[in-house]
Amino acid sequence: MSRFAGAVHVVTTDGVAGRRGVTIIAGCSVSDEPPTVLVCLSRLKPENDVFAENGVFALNTLSSDHRALADAFSGFTGLDQKERFALGEWETVSTGAPVLVGALTSFDCRIIETKEVATHRILFGEVTGIRIGDSLSPLIYHNRRYHSLET
Repeated sequence: MSRFAGAVHVVTTDGVAGRRGVTIIAGCSVSDEPPTVLVCLSRLKPENDVFAENGVFALNTLSSDHRALADAFSGFTGLDQKERFALGEWETVSTGAPVLVGALTSFDCRIIETKEVATHRILFGEVTGIRIGDSLSPLIYHNRRYHSLET
């Protein structure tokens, strides 16, 4: 699976169950009508249950300038959630999930369905709001390393 290349995202949530953010590459578009995206989160980490409990998430696509943020939200740095969120500027759009200011794109979503497959829970989110940032070079993860594409 390390050879699977993908855009790097930070998926975030906030609500009655708490605030959490995680670095992922397992996020993608599902449908244009209605606009729907999905994210895959490890079920081996019970802390990820907060996403389904809150019923909302934001899928924030990172640029090549966000490597430090990607490392922080992946857990590599050992920072707690509060310290991770302090590394970025966040706003809300419609659901209350944290949206990263300066992300390439942020999809603010209401969870409409979940599915458990193997070690992961797939969250399907109907897009209720969007923020489109500058057209910068996306941060890509492949072969256990970050890469950037030239625009």
